[in-house]
Amino acid sequence: MSGKPKLHFQALLIANEQRNVYGLRYNDYERYRKHCYNRTHRLRSSLKMTYGRGREFKKLPPISLDTIKEGHLQLLLFEAERAWAHSQEMYQESLKLANDAKTLKGAAADQAEKQSNANRKHATRRMRRAIHWATQLLSHCQALYAQSRLSAEDLVQITTYTLNLNGRFLRQRYEFEDALVQLSVARNLLDALASAAATSRAQALAIAFADEIGPEIRHAAHELHRDKAYDVDAVVADVAPKHRNALVQGCDGLLARLKEESGAAVQNKGKLKELLWEGEPVPVRNPELVDVLLKVQEAEERLGDSDKAEEKSEQPVSEEKGKKGKQGKSARSKRGVASYDAILLALSEAEDVSRKLVEARKLSGTTAAAGTRDNQFVHAYIVYQLLSRRVQRDLLLTSALLHQLHAAQKSHRDAGSSRKVQVDARLYPAIVKLLDSVLQSLEQMRTLSIVDESPDLATAVDARISFTKARRCYYLSWCYAPLKKYAEALALTQHASIHLRECRSTLTPTIETDAINDGEPAFYSLDVQDLNRFEEELVLESTGFKNDWFAYNGGTLDGESGKTHKKPLFFDIALNYINLDMDRLQERAGKVPPSVTAPVAAPAPQVAEKKTQVQRAKVEEIERAATPEPTPQARGGLGGLLGGWWGRR
Repeated sequence: MSGKPKLHFQALLIANEQRNVYGLRYNDYERYRKHCYNRTHRLRSSLKMTYGRGREFKKLPPISLDTIKEGHLQLLLFEAERAWAHSQEMYQESLKLANDAKTLKGAAADQAEKQSNANRKHATRRMRRAIHWATQLLSHCQALYAQSRLSAEDLVQITTYTLNLNGRFLRQRYEFEDALVQLSVARNLLDALASAAATSRAQALAIAFADEIGPEIRHAAHELHRDKAYDVDAVVADVAPKHRNALVQGCDGLLARLKEESGAAVQNKGKLKELLWEGEPVPVRNPELVDVLLKVQEAEERLGDSDKAEEKSEQPVSEEKGKKGKQGKSARSKRGVASYDAILLALSEAEDVSRKLVEARKLSGTTAAAGTRDNQFVHAYIVYQLLSRRVQRDLLLTSALLHQLHAAQKSHRDAGSSRKVQVDARLYPAIVKLLDSVLQSLEQMRTLSIVDESPDLATAVDARISFTKARRCYYLSWCYAPLKKYAEALALTQHASIHLRECRSTLTPTIETDAINDGEPAFYSLDVQDLNRFEEELVLESTGFKNDWFAYNGGTLDGESGKTHKKPLFFDIALNYINLDMDRLQERAGKVPPSVTAPVAAPAPQVAEKKTQVQRAKVEEIERAATPEPTPQARGGLGGLLGGWWGRR
């Protein structure tokens, strides 16, 4: 027996992976059934267990333990999965036809009822076939375990799989007492697998199958009118110890062997640290989610190691080494940003997986028990971590840009130069863009359910939003200052002071119990000293903008407005209807013709001149009265109206 190879076959792991990938995440049983058919065909071809194409049927020889391989066990498992998926497909169609029969009338209702009964019987036959294949697989695994060719964990998994199929079949046949026994023992074995799991993935796998069995146990206990049927753990603790040795051969010895194997295989690799939210654990009940969260954990560990290494390198041994450390801070910030990018990539993948789990839960129509943390909570928790790390990364980039500016200003002051430092025109727009990203992340964080349900955390996020708006207005004002637009810059500083006042009123009452400062990670630390420091800078820069504005043009808003001539709107409309006094217009325009000194005339000519003036006025009055009024054109419409405006007669 020692020369025979030892097999490794985890039925629950294979079934879970295949179901999630090939349709059962969204209850597509037809797709999964077709996949199982193709998989069994490939396995038969690889194991050379196909039937001949001749007319005469030749039965295949039985599988012997001497030649059995892992492929034979997989073949039996996929045959059971194929029959089970077909059974569930027929059962769903039966329920749909039964509902249609209630709405139809006459012969159509009878036909739908008849077809529903036929599908239900077909589903029962396929379920029995699935149990047959699972029982055959279990017998082979028990024989291999007796020869020490299969581990106790693998045998417990296939035993749980078979008990689960049996229990569900009995529940569908309304045999609730037997179903409760089978399902309770299966749940008890799954709890043993979860407690003895060597990795967090194996633990999440057992928990996922236990969550699937939970509603079945609750329904059976309710139909049997048991006290506290809603408490699944209490029902399992009461039923399973009484019947597990009768259903599972040598169950106590098998569980003892399982504990021994798990104790020998204890390892820290693959173990997910406990996730906490407000002092309570965050349940991770899915193997896929465990995989991506392990990647997040590894990225966080690398980031912590790099931060520790940077802290050690920042302790200069001498002045020369200190200068080198300052010069290398930008390179260290780039390494830190790369570490954050790895965390963000892993968290984005985790968010995608958790979102798919939430969508699948909505499509299945199942809901978590009241007061429990379900997939929706886990998804919100992962999104919060993703946004917090994104804010932390953007703030790191902002501090790196400002460090370069402050270093240039300090070196300029040390050199004793009186000229201002020439700032890159792209610096302040880049900072504003980063603060826009921070603001967007904080506003999205504020809408999360886990933030909204925590008053302290919601207040802390609101304070960060106000402070970020103040900083954004402050650096945006510096974008206008080089363009000599001091009015806009001062308006932005006033907006910044308003946001800062709002932040102070929000943060001050809860500064001692700030949820973000005391959280892990503290991605946006903020206290009263930061507000005071920023307020001093804001007042100083506002005064500087006022002085620069006064030195530039005396504080006028628009100095160029009086130098340009602007033509009045619709100036020449009246020319079509009014005779203008051009002399009067010339006089008002300051273009009066030079006065000619006339000789002294006799009184008689003066009277004649008056008469001529009166006659001239009469002529003007006659000409003005003769001006015809605009008459409506025969063609009418918009063309006539516009033609009258623009001079067409």
